[in-house]
Formats: sequence, C-alpha cells, structure tokens
Amino acid sequence: MDDEFDWAALQAEAVAAMGHAYAPYSSFPVGAAARVDDGRVVVGCNVENAAYGVALCAECGLVSQLHITGGGRLTHFVCVNGEEEVLMPCGRCRQLLHENGGPDLLVMTVSGVRPMSEVLPDAFGPDDLA
Repeated sequence: MDDEFDWAALQAEAVAAMGHAYAPYSSFPVGAAARVDDGRVVVGCNVENAAYGVALCAECGLVSQLHITGGGRLTHFVCVNGEEEVLMPCGRCRQLLHENGGPDLLVMTVSGVRPMSEVLPDAFGPDDLA
C-alpha cells in the first residue's frame, strides 16, 4: 500500500500545524497534513469561535491551502490531536477529503493506513450529481 512513503515526516507536519490551532473553548487542538500529487505538503489546524457550531476543522484549512497553492489531488493524509496521536477525521471532513483526494487517498488511521474507499465506503461524490 505505499510502503516507502514517509508517514512519520507527514505526521510531524501535522503536529507542527496543530501547534497553531486556536481552540480556547474545547482545549482540543488538531493538526492535519497531506501530500499532494505534485509533491507539495499542505497543512491545516482547527480554528474555533464563540459560535461553537461554526468552528473550522483542521481539514478545512488544509483543503483551503490545497486550492490556494495550486490545487491538485491529495494522495496521503494524517490528522493528530493535542497529544500528537493519530486522530480520525469526522464525517464531514471525510467527505471533504474524499472530494479532494478520491477513493485512493491513503489515510493514516488509528488502525493503520487505509484507502479513503475504506474510511468512507460508498461515498457520495461529484459523479452522483449527474
């Protein structure tokens, strides 16, 4: 499944991003990092606000950076919590990752590396809108 990829380096990028999280309400900082198909690494951190329901997940910032810096497809992804442990993306973020990486995006999960097709099986996507 891509045994030569440096997951530790990508996780370190996520940890660095997590250090910039703004989480004064939950005290639950999150960082995310992904490799893009052209070799770039994009990152994001969660950003909370007083209207709890409209906080931004780390994956939102990551996908925004993806598009700001030229677009492309995500190929590898990892998310960490404040303890630097791998964290599973929430359902909304799994959809966001699927949209920008597709079913073959490799995701570091709490149970090892899995393709997005296993993380979000039978995903709804652009093809379903036709």
